[in-house]
Amino acid sequence: MATPTNSPSASTTHGGTRVEFKNLTKVFDNGGHRTEALKGINLTVEPGEVIGIIGYSGAGKSTLVRMINGLDTPTSGELYVGEHNVVGMPEKQLRTLRRGIGMIFQQFNLLSSRTAAGNVAYPLKLAGMPKAQRDKRVAELLEFVGLGDKGNNYPEQLSGGQKQRVGIARALATNPALLLADEATSALDPDTTHEVLKLLRKVNKELGITIVVITHEMDVVRSIADKVAVMENGRIVEYGSVYDVFSNPQTDVAARFVATSLRNTPDVVEADDLLAKDGRLFTVNLTEESGFFAAAAKAREAGARISIVHGGITTLQKHSFGKVTVRLTGDEDAVQGFYEQLSTTTDCEEILR
Repeated sequence: MATPTNSPSASTTHGGTRVEFKNLTKVFDNGGHRTEALKGINLTVEPGEVIGIIGYSGAGKSTLVRMINGLDTPTSGELYVGEHNVVGMPEKQLRTLRRGIGMIFQQFNLLSSRTAAGNVAYPLKLAGMPKAQRDKRVAELLEFVGLGDKGNNYPEQLSGGQKQRVGIARALATNPALLLADEATSALDPDTTHEVLKLLRKVNKELGITIVVITHEMDVVRSIADKVAVMENGRIVEYGSVYDVFSNPQTDVAARFVATSLRNTPDVVEADDLLAKDGRLFTVNLTEESGFFAAAAKAREAGARISIVHGGITTLQKHSFGKVTVRLTGDEDAVQGFYEQLSTTTDCEEILR
């Protein structure tokens, strides 16, 4: 297999590892007060996948990621990283396992006393890699993350995005098969977030590394993930491809997250403004199988007038979907027929005063 352009050496282009949770639970006992942080988690992340774990604060997502690298211990259940069950694993074996897991942090966690190159070299030095080999590896990694000319800069001389790139290079240093990104873009502005996510996607595509992204931002999931698991109160309440969850969320919490990213339905103020005019308003799901256009054509022929007043279309995983809000006026039977026809084939909701 040829080494991708600007990628680290061919020794790093391996497949990712598999992660499997089996009925995993975690209970914290704080002075007799028991808190169930994780409640029967069952989840499989296939090798080379990018999965987004999303939830509001307190949902259990950060506790979940700490289980993967053995920084916290489950109360019950099993957790496999590759073929190894992490639960009950001795600390010596955990240290070996962690060498195959890279961590990317929200606040970068760089050593201020070391240069960018020194930060990337640090885990390699701990692993006992000879200096000449270490220097070569560091140079490759800094070039890969787009910081080939910043090796001698200290963290205080770098922007937030550059610091996170150093953090990604450091996470890749020990040639991991798995990357854990815990709110890795939360401290970054939108443009820098986009660049960091693009780099993580490059890591996944060119090196084949499995990536688990912990986030409360649906835009992050939308940009990078193949699959998404939605957490609420210590449980995974929804799981599927990013397209399936975005186009047809099955839970209230997933629908709220999707709404923050797509913004394709009118908010309360916009709805009030739209309702001030004559006619009836309907918000319709648009998918590649939607019957919206056929229903609209039939309603027009029957005497209804239709105008699109709000909406948006997006494309995910090569599929297009979205929502439109339409105003119908004219013949009332034609308007009602439009609503009844779509209600039987897709999600069509009337906005009422």
